[in-house]
Amino acid sequence: MGDFIRPWAMENAADMASAMNNKNVQNNLRDGIPFPYTVADAENYIRSLLNGENENRYAFAIIFNNKVVGSIGVTRNENIHRRTAELGYYVAEPYWGKGIATNAVKEVCEYIFENTDIVRVFAEPFSYNTASCRVLEKAGFSFEGTLRKNAIKNGKILDMKMYALIKETE
Repeated sequence: MGDFIRPWAMENAADMASAMNNKNVQNNLRDGIPFPYTVADAENYIRSLLNGENENRYAFAIIFNNKVVGSIGVTRNENIHRRTAELGYYVAEPYWGKGIATNAVKEVCEYIFENTDIVRVFAEPFSYNTASCRVLEKAGFSFEGTLRKNAIKNGKILDMKMYALIKETE
């Protein structure tokens, strides 16, 4: 792997729970994640990855100074979109603004393009999440447009932005 991502291991559960047990982190993610987020929740997630329960998902721990500080994953789409995948990530709040997410995004996209037949990786951050938009831009993603009134989060209808990175094809 690289300097900022590595495969998940069960011993990472406590660090993952610590990062996810934060409303400021969860406010930028999709719904369905438990709060409070416990070590048992993290163990269940990591176990599902290690058991290969979704062969179309590539998930890694984000590391900094040999500590797990976040998560990053790419999920392959299906049918006519099978060579397209969605990127998602988070970094624990104490590590925001340090370039960690940008480096992790670069590394995971490099891994995906080198090890799969995926040619397009996209991300859809909430429009208000300017830090995540900046991460994607610094990682080489192109802004493709605003998805108006595309999501409901915390009772509010929100716009999202579409970013994509395209593999230079054969």
